[in-house]
Amino acid sequence: MIGGAPTTLSREGLEAEVLRLRASEERIQTILETVDAAFAIVEVKFDADDRPVDYRFLEANPAFERESGVNLRGKWVTEFAPDLERFWFETYGRVAKYREPENFESYAKAFARWFDVRAVPVGDPAERQIAIIFNDVTARREAEERLRASEALARANVERVQLALAAGAIIGTWHWDLPTDRFTVDEGFARSFGLDPALGREGIPLAQIIATVHPDDQAGLAAAIDEVIARGGAYAHQYRVLRADGRYYWIEANGRVDHGPDGTPLSFPGVLLDVQERRTVEQERDRAIAQLRALTETLEQRVVERTAELMNAEEQLRQSQKMEAVGQLTGGLAHDFNNLLAGISGSLELMGTRIAQGRLKDVDRYMATAQGATRRAAALTHRLLAFSRRQTLEPKGTDVNALVDGMLDMVRRTVGPAVQVEAVGLPDLWPALVDPSQLENALLNLCINARDAMPEGGRIVIETANRRIDTHSARRQDMPEGEYLSLSVSDTGTGMPPEVIAKAFDPFFTTKPLGQGTGLGLSMIYGFARQSGGQVRIHSTVGQGTSVSVYLPRHRGEAERVEAAPSPGLRPVAEAGETVLVVDDEPSVRMLVTDVLGELGYTAVEAADGAGGLRVLQSDARVDLLITDVGLPGGLNGRQLADAARVTRPDLRVLFITGFAENALLSGGQLEPGMAVLTKPFAVDALATRVREMTAA
Repeated sequence: MIGGAPTTLSREGLEAEVLRLRASEERIQTILETVDAAFAIVEVKFDADDRPVDYRFLEANPAFERESGVNLRGKWVTEFAPDLERFWFETYGRVAKYREPENFESYAKAFARWFDVRAVPVGDPAERQIAIIFNDVTARREAEERLRASEALARANVERVQLALAAGAIIGTWHWDLPTDRFTVDEGFARSFGLDPALGREGIPLAQIIATVHPDDQAGLAAAIDEVIARGGAYAHQYRVLRADGRYYWIEANGRVDHGPDGTPLSFPGVLLDVQERRTVEQERDRAIAQLRALTETLEQRVVERTAELMNAEEQLRQSQKMEAVGQLTGGLAHDFNNLLAGISGSLELMGTRIAQGRLKDVDRYMATAQGATRRAAALTHRLLAFSRRQTLEPKGTDVNALVDGMLDMVRRTVGPAVQVEAVGLPDLWPALVDPSQLENALLNLCINARDAMPEGGRIVIETANRRIDTHSARRQDMPEGEYLSLSVSDTGTGMPPEVIAKAFDPFFTTKPLGQGTGLGLSMIYGFARQSGGQVRIHSTVGQGTSVSVYLPRHRGEAERVEAAPSPGLRPVAEAGETVLVVDDEPSVRMLVTDVLGELGYTAVEAADGAGGLRVLQSDARVDLLITDVGLPGGLNGRQLADAARVTRPDLRVLFITGFAENALLSGGQLEPGMAVLTKPFAVDALATRVREMTAA
């Protein structure tokens, strides 16, 4: 500045300055493109909290691309390496932020390389730019790592040799110069092989050494030596050698074969270890193992024999328990049936006496007594069949909520005013596949048991629910997995201890006083549920109450509607000529059925067995309904008779009367259309109702 006015360059000076700057930039660019060091200008990106989160390569020389192995010019590093270590962002962020250079070496996993890096700030601090100069030092780092590993291995080898020398384990050394085939050994080696130590210093032919090796071990030793010379590296082999005392001893040879740069085997040094004592211990161990194995095999045989004895004893115990249960069952049956038979036979005798005397006013009372005893005997038989899972069931789709609602009044009257009864029905309850009349009996029994457990009064809750039983729960509850409906009866009574729950389903087991319970209630419910494809479970706490849940299989169809029963009475309903064939091997049953049919106006035809009934059915005689027992003599049961009849009479209706469940009666858990079952003993009104229903259908 002269006289306070700025100096200005001439046009020629300005052009010269531009040329100078351009030449300088070209020199710098040439240096950057030809220099071996990798160079890049990087812009560091910070987040809202001023933390470095990424960086972009604004400029990069060719060496950068060679060193990094990728062209990142103009790219953010996270585009190439989204999992790059946080270290790089933090380091470059410090340089860009605090403007202080840093030198470091670090491994970049994304590039799989080690880099020696110098990072320096450049440009305007607000632009957060830095220059990076780095070199790929992966080869050096790997060489250093190999050197450290080699040194560590050498130190370990030296330590092992020193330990072996201190322990007296090394008994000799050798050095084999492979190009000259000169094998030199120390005195310990020579003595171990029974050789002259003087020969060891001069060099012993390998064949002379191998000659002292046990004949059985020579081939293996030769193969091991050839193998290690060919591959190089560590060598270890055990074999037996002959010593001066004429005995063979076990030794172990440990060494290493070193190769030259061209792969030529050069040297094979090594040491001898005395392993005789160790081999002796191993032999003793092997003998002990063999003896133990033999003992184990013998022990296994003894265990098998003992297990068979225990299983036999367990089977005998189970048989004894079965016989005890049968004895308990038959004893209870004899007691109950003797009481019932006494009432029936006594009433019949008195009826006969009064009729002979002409005193008819007491006959009705004796008749009622005999009929009551008969009903109780039938109920006892049904309970026994339910317990044995052999009763005749008529499973159908049942709305259990409606069934419970229909029984609430009866339940409340039965349990009395001291017990509050509440029903909690699931609104979307699945239909159950079950015999509804048997389910009603089971529900009433459960409510009576609950009442008896609450002598001072209490509360009964009848609850329904949908249940999905998975594999684990099915195994625990001893039932198939699947979908079930549960009907639960809970009380607030005295509860049951575990030992009582364990016996609750046993026949004739009861905790009630003598004469107040048969002990068949829960066993009947259990048998009915199992025969229906379900299960019964008890949950009880002493002093708090009991809950009994009956699980019944879900019915996939709609629940069947329950129609009102017709009014009782034997009024003639048969049309002219309607004929019913009655097949039963019990004359008294045939007489009863034919008399009822006569009262109803039907023509009855009788047959005592299946063959006789089939002859009638194969004739031209009119038969509108077949009533047959299931268990018939002569090789043709009632179901077979019905099937044979339907070959020529496909629309024939069949009513089975049976006191015992026959496996052949049902098909897929259901009776075929036009078939029905009536369980013996049955009331005359029930027979009349069923006949009317089937002939009117």
